[in-house]
Amino acid sequence: MVIDSRLKLIYGDKTEIGPEQRRLTDQFIASLGPGEADALLDGACTLIYMFMTWLRKACEEHDKDVIEYVVPNLVATMSTMSRSIPSEAIPTMAGMVIAAGTGLSPSLWRKQYGEWTEAEMNPLEATAILLAEQINRITDDPDFATRLITEALSSATEA
Repeated sequence: MVIDSRLKLIYGDKTEIGPEQRRLTDQFIASLGPGEADALLDGACTLIYMFMTWLRKACEEHDKDVIEYVVPNLVATMSTMSRSIPSEAIPTMAGMVIAAGTGLSPSLWRKQYGEWTEAEMNPLEATAILLAEQINRITDDPDFATRLITEALSSATEA
């Protein structure tokens, strides 16, 4: 839901995210216990994995390398977001995306390097949003990435 609302903001629907929505999101995150926070981080990593899997398959259909196609754009975009994303977090996000693009779990990849830091929370969210936005751009459908996740969740609960 957070990613969908952030995408709506990117696409110009500024009514979706206001101070109240930010406050509620911040309040929800602050209320999480350690196990719940870990689950939220794993969920963000799962979204990144799913988005990269979709992008990898789309690139393979056009004989493109997903890493070459996705990572430079991601790094360049994150580099312009210096107020939200510290430059030292960009290599971590790029590494995580590369791991996901090669079929590795971003959560397991990250565990090699220790716990997540607070400075990596905005970059992690931005990574998921930027990947979703790239998928939406490729499909020329501003809701495609959200539907991709919704359909995956629906099929998982049916199984």
